[in-house]
Amino acid sequence: MSGSGRLAGRVAIVTGAGRGLGRSHARYLASQGAAVVVNDRGGDVHGRGDDASPAELVARAIRADGGQAVASGHDVADWEQAAELVQLAVDSFGALHVLVNNAGILRDKTLANMAESDWDDVLRVHLKGHAAPSRHAMAYWRQQARAGTPLAASVVHTTSIAAFSGNFGQANYTAAKSAVLGLSRVMALEGAKIGVRSNAVSPSARTRITVSRPDHEPDDITEWNDNDPLDPANVSPLIGWLAEEKCPANAQVFHTYGNRVIVVSMPSIVHDLRTDGRWTPEALDEALPSRLLELTELGAFLDA
Repeated sequence: MSGSGRLAGRVAIVTGAGRGLGRSHARYLASQGAAVVVNDRGGDVHGRGDDASPAELVARAIRADGGQAVASGHDVADWEQAAELVQLAVDSFGALHVLVNNAGILRDKTLANMAESDWDDVLRVHLKGHAAPSRHAMAYWRQQARAGTPLAASVVHTTSIAAFSGNFGQANYTAAKSAVLGLSRVMALEGAKIGVRSNAVSPSARTRITVSRPDHEPDDITEWNDNDPLDPANVSPLIGWLAEEKCPANAQVFHTYGNRVIVVSMPSIVHDLRTDGRWTPEALDEALPSRLLELTELGAFLDA
């Protein structure tokens, strides 16, 4: 496996790779020849607890299939541990070419009922947990570029359809996933000079984060089928494509659902309305409602 494939010779870190989407991404990247650092602290869907076994099991499965993988239990939202995670990839496989930021948790509450810790912890894992590994990966790549090493590195961030349209009871999650879009855009700008691309993917898939019932863990589901639009494996080929050395995509946002890949333009000017002199409330009454309805219909299209 490791000697061939579209990602042969590439070294990748996948965060939150012990279950769900991250596990699917790690195994797919490995199947395409990448050496993979499988990162996961092993906590529950709310971010509580530590368990090294999910990451170890995924790394072991990759090696059993003939691939290269090591497990990591680093906390990606800890600045120093994120640096250690990047160093682990370099020490284990000699380089780093791909960072897939995927780790996340949920603490759903309406804003009026949300505890400060629920806000802080979700922002910490989703946003800082993207930013900290990205910061240290970028520092490594900048060092490589200054040393004259040609780069074709790729960062893939995980956002959500909640970032486009919001989601009831998820002010913390939606804010974090919206911020991830800004982070990805800045990294694309800063990385362009040294050969680093940055893109964001909004995945529709059945995982512990999207399906949480006390009597059932979605990760226990083992019988997927090719017609299931929520199989995490539907998303992973796009992640693999974005990770490729010659992939042209940069500063893009993608939404996936089943067999659909939707390229999302954010931000974009949808309407540029002008009036003679200064706007009045009456003029806004006439100009805006029908046009705002068009945006509502676009959101419904993305949800479909």
